[in-house]
Amino acid sequence: MDEFRFVEIGKVALVNYGKDYTIVDVIDQSRALVDAPDMVISQMNFKRLSLTDIKIDISRIPKKETLIAAMEAADVKNKWECSSCFGGC
Repeated sequence: MDEFRFVEIGKVALVNYGKDYTIVDVIDQSRALVDAPDMVISQMNFKRLSLTDIKIDISRIPKKETLIAAMEAADVKNKWECSSCFGGC
């Protein structure tokens, strides 16, 4: 059986040019709002995103401080560095 990765709020995704973002809201069937601690919230096409297995527990469109705290609580940085997207541990 194939393994699927579904688009969810709080899912960490890799943009095709190497930056990692968190999906904070879904706009429509082809776009999402994404945010990162050092970036401004923006919209991104799903074609540009590669979903990971990393998911954090956040509500829709959280404040920047809430997003950063949730990412630290979920240990996203360590999980990201150990993921196959980054090169593994």
